[in-house]
Amino acid sequence: MAYEIPKITYSGKIREVTAGTGDKAITVGGETAYPFHLYEGQMPNLPRLAMEVYDTPPEDWPEAALEPFKDVVNDAAAWAQKCVNEYSAEMICLQLTSTDPNGADRPVNEAAALVKKVSDAIDVPLIIWGTANHEKDIEVFKAAAEICQGKNLIIGPVEEGDHKQIAGAVGGKHILAAQTPIDINLAKQLNILLGNAGVPDDKLIIDPTVSGIGYGIEYAYSVMERMRIAALTQQDAKLQFPIICNIARETWKTKEARISEEENPTMGNAGKRGILLEAMSATLLLMAGADILIMRHPEAQKLVKELIKDLAA
Repeated sequence: MAYEIPKITYSGKIREVTAGTGDKAITVGGETAYPFHLYEGQMPNLPRLAMEVYDTPPEDWPEAALEPFKDVVNDAAAWAQKCVNEYSAEMICLQLTSTDPNGADRPVNEAAALVKKVSDAIDVPLIIWGTANHEKDIEVFKAAAEICQGKNLIIGPVEEGDHKQIAGAVGGKHILAAQTPIDINLAKQLNILLGNAGVPDDKLIIDPTVSGIGYGIEYAYSVMERMRIAALTQQDAKLQFPIICNIARETWKTKEARISEEENPTMGNAGKRGILLEAMSATLLLMAGADILIMRHPEAQKLVKELIKDLAA
């Protein structure tokens, strides 16, 4: 007697959201089953990977992470082009770290101009990521949304403390990444608030806040898993959105990715260690339901792309 795999009946579906414009626009979401359960439902849009670009040269990156970009770290637009042209990046995430009032406090107009410059330099969708300083992010996001009108950016993080102002400024012109601190109820609540503020369902994605292996990834996994269960089997419309995971900075800031071989020879090659830590952390998040992964190292991205291809075969 042939073995028949037990199957779950799904009643819900993840909404589709399209970022960018033109031929290189990317649509995520649309799943009607748990991640890669292709024997139970559809996954019309496979998860996508965005590569990080910083608006100022990183000062605290491990050598292994900096090496692929050391010739372009002083020019964000050139950095973004290298990611697309040499490393086949499907999306770019511009980290606006220099806008932090507790750091360089880059002026709003300069930050917006840089966003426009990077956007014009590439033909793939652009994500812009602020510092979670509500007052500054509101101004930067508003200016960037205006100067990049028609570009269909992904803008984040949007939190409860600034959602009204950002929703009012951006409206339905760009996609908002709603961030909450690893809690399914808070995520649902923020999605409701953004909907009440006028954000259309096709302009919203969820950022559940994630961490790397060994630093709480099990909590992030559990929350993402519960989101997918509620969305797909309980018809919870306020959780039926694609998920974005900003995993790169979480893995490369850990001591395991930063300790050199000289400091601890037993940990092995530092470069390979960081790459594998990023790739394995990203893999776990894929299994939990990530639709967009923000990554850093080209080799880590390559490993994850190959995995996605194999799982979808």
